This record gives sequence, structure tokens and C-alpha cells, in this order.
Amino acid sequence: MIPKVVQVVAGIDFTVYVYFLDGFIRLLDAKPLLEKGGVFAPLQDGENFRNCLTVLNDAVAWDLDGTRDPCTCIDLDPCELYDHCPAVEDPLREAI
Repeated sequence: MIPKVVQVVAGIDFTVYVYFLDGFIRLLDAKPLLEKGGVFAPLQDGENFRNCLTVLNDAVAWDLDGTRDPCTCIDLDPCELYDHCPAVEDPLREAI
């Protein structure tokens, strides 16, 4: 089964809470990716990181040009995130 991302929430210090269809929530620390530069360089700007974050094709993605075109987005493999990011409690639970 390929895990499906249904929601993403930007956290502090370049983290992302990744909500999966099966109810699990994983915490992505994106700093190591951003340090690589290259395609990730535009995300080093905290505003870009937060404002362009979205779900596209069941994956965490950043829609840098606002067109929701999968060819111009930066997306991450949901299997990799599901298998390697730590499971966490819902950070929005206390907001309700």
C-alpha cells in the first residue's frame, strides 16, 4: 500500500506535520533537505516554505509558482516520509 498524504501543516523551524489517510501523523524535519540547496533553495526562505506548502497527488509538495502544476512543484515521496519520519501526536488537538 502506498501511503496517501491528506493534510500538511507547517511547524516551527522548517518542520512539517504530515497527516496520512490511515490517521498516522509524521513530523518531517526539512532542514537537511534545504541545506542541500539546488531545487530546495527557494524553500530556505521561511515564507516560501510555509506559504507554498500543499498536498498534491497524495504527497507533500511546495507549489512555488501557484499553478498546482505537478511539473513545477517540489514534492516528496510519501513512502519515504511514512517509513522514516517519526510518528507524533496531532499538534492541532489542543487548538480544538
